[in-house]
Amino acid sequence: MQTIENILRAGKLTEACHQVIRNDGAAGVDTMSVKELKTYLDKNRNELTELIRKGEYYPQAIRGKEIPKGNKKKRLLGIPTVVDRMLQQAVVRIIMPQYEYMFSEYSYGFRPLRNTHQAIQKSLGYINSGFQHIVDIDLKGFFDEVDHCLLLQMLYRKIKCKETMRLIRQWLRVPIFLDGKLVKRRKGVP
Repeated sequence: MQTIENILRAGKLTEACHQVIRNDGAAGVDTMSVKELKTYLDKNRNELTELIRKGEYYPQAIRGKEIPKGNKKKRLLGIPTVVDRMLQQAVVRIIMPQYEYMFSEYSYGFRPLRNTHQAIQKSLGYINSGFQHIVDIDLKGFFDEVDHCLLLQMLYRKIKCKETMRLIRQWLRVPIFLDGKLVKRRKGVP
């Protein structure tokens, strides 16, 4: 079955919807809250999936919000609409298994069924075994510098579905609403 059809299956969209609701989070530019998402999906599922199949779905702008960091600086957070987050979650659930095997078993960030607590437990295990050094790598501003063309090329190697690639490309290129203005983005991911 083609990738986009797997993504748009009723069960996958429902799972993605429930995940977005569990994750909670702020509303995007459309002000729809996660509490409204299930009702929206129930009412609009057929129309939404048809728009995507026809290539007529267009994500809304990302809401930009600056949040404080620990060092008195601020970090720009991009907040997609809850509908776009649901669709993104559905895409991730289908394509992630194609990439998961490539990650190191020692990698805990942004991985399914892995979290910070597990990384700490693993580190404590190493300390209790006599190891004295732990390396924590966090590339400053990494997500702000992701090259869209390079990322899309890497994804296309495994995802040959043009509709899925179109959605991902649109999410990467959608402008961010910041200080009352729409700002184009040519690099970085929210």
